[in-house]
Amino acid sequence: MKEKIAEILKEVTAFHAETKEALEDYRIKFLSKKGIIPGLFADFKQVAPEMRKEIGMLLNELKNKAQNIFDEQQKNLDNQIDSSCEQDLTLPVDFMNGSRHPLSLVREEINGIFERLGFVICEGPEIEDDFHVFSALNFPPDHPARDMQDTFFVTKNPDVLLRTHTSSIQVRAMEKEKPPIRIIAPGRVFRNEAISARAHCIFHQIEGLYIDKQVSFADLKQVLYHFVQEFFGKETKVRFRPSYFPFTETSAEMDISCNICGGKGCNICKHTGWLEILGCGMCDPNILKACDIDPDEYMGYAFGMGVERAAMLKYQVNDLRLYFENDVRFLKQFQQF
Repeated sequence: MKEKIAEILKEVTAFHAETKEALEDYRIKFLSKKGIIPGLFADFKQVAPEMRKEIGMLLNELKNKAQNIFDEQQKNLDNQIDSSCEQDLTLPVDFMNGSRHPLSLVREEINGIFERLGFVICEGPEIEDDFHVFSALNFPPDHPARDMQDTFFVTKNPDVLLRTHTSSIQVRAMEKEKPPIRIIAPGRVFRNEAISARAHCIFHQIEGLYIDKQVSFADLKQVLYHFVQEFFGKETKVRFRPSYFPFTETSAEMDISCNICGGKGCNICKHTGWLEILGCGMCDPNILKACDIDPDEYMGYAFGMGVERAAMLKYQVNDLRLYFENDVRFLKQFQQF
């Protein structure tokens, strides 16, 4: 075994790594669990007792030598990589001007449209309680939205959760203010959903609420028609479909013609030529009662839309995951806005 140790020591001493790959091959060959040197230690039990002291010293010397060579050459390679990454400060500076994020651009544009119609911007907390997110909005105790697979609960206490919609801001506004109330509630919301080109667990909403005497569904439709024509263009087609929401009655979903495919059908509109952009309806009387507003005297409407979906149509983005990846190549396209 002495001759074998001497032969391996000679090979180890002569080793020089030019690349990290070569150094990794060296480590696997000599120092890994199945390498040559651990194998020698495994064979050590077969050494005659009178030779074990000498052979043991040689083995330890070989192991330490091999490890020291690995550490030293690894350090040298790291220093070479660091030095190659140093910038030449004499080169001309190439600046890339920053740009507004497309979601920020769309949110501010939508806010501006409704502000010109007399709506006031309201904000609220992202960590909410069950009352403002569900109970005050007429969600029954066994509604699926209360389940763990749909909602992020902050603690084991089911009363503390991340808001799933900005309707909670509307509830807080109705608690604090007396009609007439005309607000929009922009903000970030959270839902336990699979991430795809059309869905994300984090997204942004803008919801609107108007409460006053003699408010009708026709008032709601007129406001939304005005929004669509100003935001998407006068050529955009609109349709309303009956729907259901716990907090509105009558309820509807509003679709617009897909401007990504021109109404011909694509993966974003599921080849229908239409894209849903918001839900809306007349406020359920139970909502008003929960906020101490007399439903016999006042009525109102509410609507809510996703900012990501509006931005997809506005800028013809076919994958909303791009909004969260911070890819400079993507963000650079919005410098002109």
